[in-house]
Amino acid sequence: MMASDDKDHEKNHKKSIFTNHEISMLGIRSNLVQASFSYERMHAPGWTWAQLPYWQKIYKDDPDGLKAVMTDNMEFINSSPPLYPILMGLLLTMEEGHVDRTTIKGLKNALFGPMAGIGDAIFWFTIMPIVGGISASIAKNGNVFGPILFFLVYLFLFWSRIPLAHLGYNLGTRAIDVIQENSRIISHVASILGLTVIGGLIASYVKMSLTIKVGAGNTVINLQKQLLDKIFPNILPFAFVFLLYWLLKKNVNPIWLIVVTFVLAIVMAAIGWM
Repeated sequence: MMASDDKDHEKNHKKSIFTNHEISMLGIRSNLVQASFSYERMHAPGWTWAQLPYWQKIYKDDPDGLKAVMTDNMEFINSSPPLYPILMGLLLTMEEGHVDRTTIKGLKNALFGPMAGIGDAIFWFTIMPIVGGISASIAKNGNVFGPILFFLVYLFLFWSRIPLAHLGYNLGTRAIDVIQENSRIISHVASILGLTVIGGLIASYVKMSLTIKVGAGNTVINLQKQLLDKIFPNILPFAFVFLLYWLLKKNVNPIWLIVVTFVLAIVMAAIGWM
């Protein structure tokens, strides 16, 4: 029993044929996956290019093995590019261990869908919209830090692929569990931050003010300034935002809401009510 455990321990700590620098470069190369894009194969050309030097090192004495791995990875591939380093790292450990070709291919295809959902939710639906909104708000006030902030976040995401590649390579298939656990925490925290930022952006960007005056003779009241603002400042944009939110909850098409908002703004300005 002890001998078996020692063999498993030795197997799990088998010396890698790749240096830390090479794994870091895998993360860097993954940034260029979408530079080679095909509507037939989607990310496959860039995906294959990023890992080709590593496969060549693994299969340096096996041209048929290199041909097989390249053929498998030139099939249709589409997932979340920010998480590609993790996928590449864990699949590289399997290639290095010469795991059965069918097993590698099956795991790869099975992971693309879930990883796309995790990566898109974290990066494109949470981080980038929040950062974009904050940066646009800063830039709107003439502050050059707005675009700089957006660029710095993009730069951070670029370099973050290096530790992700090491994570995938060092943990192997265990990386998926780590990603899923952390993605829930990150998504929850980011959602709270996102709601806070969106609330602030709504107050900053949504402006509605009536120009209607009521009364006769010397008694003329500005409906907005002398009535609505005294009762509830900004009640119109507040009410309009929650009206749109209520309509969205009723499954009204967002495109129609955008069109109605444009038309309403044009008509109200044309008749002089806003």
